Amino acid sequence: MVSKPLIVIVGPTAVGKTQLALRLCEDLGGEVISADSRQIYKGMDIGTAKPTAEERQRVPHHLIDLIEPDEEFTLAQYQEMAYRAIDGILSRGRLPFLVGGTGLYVRAVLEGFAVPRVRPDPALRKRLQQEVEAKGSEVLHGRLRELDPEAAAKIDPHNVRRVVRALEVCEATGQPISRLQRKEPPPYRILKIGLTMERKALYRHIDERVDRMMGRGLLEELKRLVEKGYSYDLAAMSGLGYKQLGLYLRGEVDLAEALRMIKSETHRFVRQQYKWFRLDDETINWIEVDGDPYVEVRAVVGAFMGSFV
Repeated sequence: MVSKPLIVIVGPTAVGKTQLALRLCEDLGGEVISADSRQIYKGMDIGTAKPTAEERQRVPHHLIDLIEPDEEFTLAQYQEMAYRAIDGILSRGRLPFLVGGTGLYVRAVLEGFAVPRVRPDPALRKRLQQEVEAKGSEVLHGRLRELDPEAAAKIDPHNVRRVVRALEVCEATGQPISRLQRKEPPPYRILKIGLTMERKALYRHIDERVDRMMGRGLLEELKRLVEKGYSYDLAAMSGLGYKQLGLYLRGEVDLAEALRMIKSETHRFVRQQYKWFRLDDETINWIEVDGDPYVEVRAVVGAFMGSFV
């Protein structure tokens, strides 16, 4: 019998994953492994909704603040570090919680992707990015469809970073990335909890959170990054909030329009997240957030932990 537990909390942005995880960890002696592809960047705290310093004192967090905004970070690196963090938590007799909304990160850990160890190729990436700017992302996605139709079917044509990565692997190895991504599930017994919320209410939460981020100094955070020399063209700076406020700082839109764009793009991002975390996925224990979901979630976790002998 697999005796190593892993609890996973997924769901769309702004649904309440962080606060729920904090309470569960304090109650059960747990630690959080972040599954958020934006929280890996140092100095990008407000716009990525990182746990605060106080929250990180309450509960240990892992895989946050890993790299500078201009450094590369691969899925293979994330997966390796996540497994190491999970095993370290278990070795201390504590309970690991994998928490986040980046579907690819979550699946890489839970399904055990054999991620191709192909280093980023800056020259190739620059050339492909220039091609996107000149011809549009659909052209690049069409090329991937010819080389690796299986991978292309799983990648949103507008997700340029993933399209570029798939082409990069094809070019470096001469093989489709889909063929290289074998799966070997890790040796954990896994409980998946999904938080969801009525869509209009979720959008309202998102809009209110954007306003709170601005009040906490999101614009000033971006200005500090720019003053340090980080380019608007960096992948890190394409994140929600930073990209749109970058347009404002460059004088391309006014502040009101930048805020409208942040909220609208975050709504669109939520719809994309629900493609990764599907409400009809029977492996996920979906909990409707209408008020405080803690008691219901705690009961599910308690039943899961009670199954260990």
